[in-house]
Parts: sequence; structure tokens; C-alpha cells
Amino acid sequence: MADFAVVGAGRWGKNHVRTLHELGKLRAIVETDAGRRQEMAALYPGVAVYASVQESLAAELDGYVVATPAASHFAVTKFLLEQGKHVLVEKPLALSSKDAAELADLADRKGCKLMVGHVLLYHPAIRKIKELLDQGALGRLQYMYSNRLNLGTVRTEENILWSFAPHDISIFQYFVGALPEAVVCEGGVFLQPDVHDTTMTVLRYPDNVVGHIFVSWLHPFKEHRLVVIGSKGMVSFEDSSARKELLFYEKGIDWVAGEPVTREGATRAIDYEKKMPLTEELRHFVECVEQDKVPLTNARVGVEVLRILEMAEASLKKVPPPRPVREFYAHESAVVDKGAKIGKGTKIWHNSQVQAGAQIGENCVIGHNCFVAGRAVLGNGVKLESNVDVWDLVTLEDYVFAGPSAVFTNDINPRSRYPKAKYPQYGKWVPTLVKQGASIGANATIVCGVTIGRHAFIGAGAVVTRDVPDYGLVVGSPARLIGWMCECGTRLPLAKEPPDGSHAQCPTCARGYQFTSGSLVEVSEG
Repeated sequence: MADFAVVGAGRWGKNHVRTLHELGKLRAIVETDAGRRQEMAALYPGVAVYASVQESLAAELDGYVVATPAASHFAVTKFLLEQGKHVLVEKPLALSSKDAAELADLADRKGCKLMVGHVLLYHPAIRKIKELLDQGALGRLQYMYSNRLNLGTVRTEENILWSFAPHDISIFQYFVGALPEAVVCEGGVFLQPDVHDTTMTVLRYPDNVVGHIFVSWLHPFKEHRLVVIGSKGMVSFEDSSARKELLFYEKGIDWVAGEPVTREGATRAIDYEKKMPLTEELRHFVECVEQDKVPLTNARVGVEVLRILEMAEASLKKVPPPRPVREFYAHESAVVDKGAKIGKGTKIWHNSQVQAGAQIGENCVIGHNCFVAGRAVLGNGVKLESNVDVWDLVTLEDYVFAGPSAVFTNDINPRSRYPKAKYPQYGKWVPTLVKQGASIGANATIVCGVTIGRHAFIGAGAVVTRDVPDYGLVVGSPARLIGWMCECGTRLPLAKEPPDGSHAQCPTCARGYQFTSGSLVEVSEG
């Protein structure tokens, strides 16, 4: 069983201390203020109290809850991760998405759980709304709005956007599961120079989903209200109300004979478990540490929230938002759909398109005017010269080379009038596999359903209609085997059909090969 400490026993930290103690998991408290240390020691006898996280290392604890001021989150969390400790840090994870991403990477390297305190994702009502969305009870998600309003507490170190809006952004991300495509934020400054007291943020997500977040600490009464609109129904939840009801409205707009007609159905309360969100959050953190689970509000979630906050802050200050950090390069004329998976170091050049769902490995080169379909897979180091289309169900393993205008197919009997998706009785798309290190010459055509072996070489203009063996050299239409190629690309001094047991050595790199049971295999390296 794991032991935990809370770092920071101030306004919100003391709630962590109390709750973790109720769960039977509190073993230490870290607090820099001497008066608070005395208070904690009196309230929790038997719990060790330390003045610094460095001192607390002597207790050999498993995990820490960091509830210090936001400006210290990065430094405290980084120190603890470097010691191999699991950490739950209050929102925000850091004061910038760059620092937050550094913490996420550090946690991965150290094998530590790093969780962010987006506590409302552990609220049973929010979890219930997510359940209704997943079950389709609301239909297609269309619109969300959240009001988080109060009179105070006014901050001096951060504006209302950073103070209140992270809660609502994390909820929207939880419901939508995708980053917004655009964020626009406006607000007002009334109490302190350059510190916004009220903001309205509009978030536009894929599939025409829109969210509004209104936050203010200059409001005559407290209101924490969330409304979620779907094509089939609507729900509302007001956390600041006495009854805290989650209401489902069977209401909406239907189109009848081309005219919008209001649907006025019943309103009913949705039951949900009345559990304390902070208790559920801390219980989840303990389970993740003790049972090696991935936290719901893991570090990557915290990074996403910070990136959206930075986009909103940039809009608020009327400066261009930071461009998304990409580990690959795409020319400004290239079209890379959201949802494509592209590895580090890959370059995508002029007028090329990569569809959502496509998988492209690291250090690939996608030349100009190329196309990679949504169910295509490219390994590491693949190179596509210009005018190459890689269609669905085509797999190119590591270091495959496709010369200019090489052609892949995925339909053995294409008919425009009878598309496979609509008429499956007429056949289906056929996969093609090109194995590691193979090269395909310019204007070659690969008829679907074949496998091209490792380090094979397809001559320019060849039409491949059958499998090609490892190291095979084929040319012509239809392609025929004429010899054998070394991994390095040099033709081997070996007959087309050598006797079993024949040996050959590459004159360039000195690799050795043997012809065994109809196949060429490498037997040594230079």
C-alpha cells in the first residue's frame, strides 16, 4: 500500500489534507509557514510535518499532492518527479503549456503517475452527463455553455480567465475529446490594471460543436451553471443551487416539411450519486498509484487545458495565439487533417495531403503532390518522391522508397457504379504490403494484394502482379524476376535461379548471402 503527503496546507491544500486523512492515506504534510505547521501537527497527531519537500524525502513516501501557489507548481512537481515520486498537482499543471509538456515528458521517463487536479471531472453529475453523451441520449453534441460567476475572490497574480475558466475548459475537453479549432476571448478590466475581471470565451470544436464560457468575480450572486445541448435533448446542472439537480429536457428543434418545429417534451431529474468530487479525485489518484492505472486527468490533459488557455489569453490580448507545437514539418501548402498520426522529424512537402487516421512514422519524407489515405500505414524512414498516392490498406514498412509517380492500388475489380462500401457483394478492398527497405522505381504500378519482400527492388515502369521475394529484382510488365539485390542497393553476382546453397557477396558493402530453399537470406555483414 502506498503512502502520501500533501505539499501546502493553505486555503485549498487543507481540504486535500483532511480528505487524504479520511481515506487513511495521509502520512506527511509539507508546509513552509511555521504557524500552519503547528496547526497541522495539532489537528493530525501521528502525521509527520515538514518545512520543505527536501526534508520529507526522508519519509520515503510514494506520492505527493501539490497544493502550493500556481507559480511554484512547475518547480515543486519537477523536483518530486526527479526523485521518482508520483504527483497529483492542483491546476494549473504549470504557468505555460511548454513547462507542462516538460513535466509530462519527465513523468513518462521516470515511470511516474502525474495527475492534474481538474476536480470537476470527478463530480458525479459531470460523469453522468458524459455517460448520457456516450450513450447517445442527447443525440449529436451541438452546444455547451458554462457560467462560473461570483463576487470575489479577486486575485492579484492571475486574471479571471486563468482562475476560473480551467474548470470549464477541462469539462468541455472531457465531453468533446478533441482540441478546439478556434478560440476567441473578450473581457473587461475594472479593478486592477491589466487584470481581467470578466471574460467570455467562445470555443469552436470539430463537427460544428460550439462552447461558451462566461467567468466573472464581479457578479452579484454565485452561479455555477452548465448546459449541454444535443440534437435529441438537453441537460442542465447548477452546482451552486441548493438541490444541485441534474435536469434532462426532452426539447429541441425538428425540421418538418422544411420548417423548424419546436419539440416541447418532458423535463425530468436525472439521479446521480452524491459523492464529493475531491474525495473521488484523491481516491482515483491512490488507485492509479497502487494499481498502476492511467489517471483520467493525466498530464497530457493538463497540457491541453493550458494550450487552450494560452489561445484564449492571446485572443484576449489581441495577439496571434501560439501555433500548435509540431514535431514534424508540413509546408504551408500541404493539407494535414486532424487525426493523422505523424512521427517526429517527418517532412511533408508542397501540395501534399494526409488524411485523418493515416499513420506515418518518424523521419519520413513525403514529396510534393503526394496523397496518404486515412487507412494507409507508413513506417519510419519511408520516402515518397513526387506524385505518389498511398491508398487505404497499403502498408509501407520502415525505409521503403517509392519513386516519382509510383502507383499503388486497393481495388482488384473497380467499378464506379458499384462502390465497395455500398455493394460489398462485388468484393472488397485488398491490402498491399511492402516490406522493410524495398525500393519501387519511377512509374511502377503495384497491383493490390501482393507482398513485396524485404529490400526487394522494383524497376522503373514495372507492373507488379504477384509477390516479390526478399531481395528480388523485378522489371517489366508484368514484372518478372531477373536477379537479386543487396540491402545496400547493389545488384548481386547471382543467377536468377541459382542452385540451392549458392553464395554471393556484395561487391560494394561485402554483405554475404545464401540461396536456400528458394529464398535468399543474409548470412554475414561487412
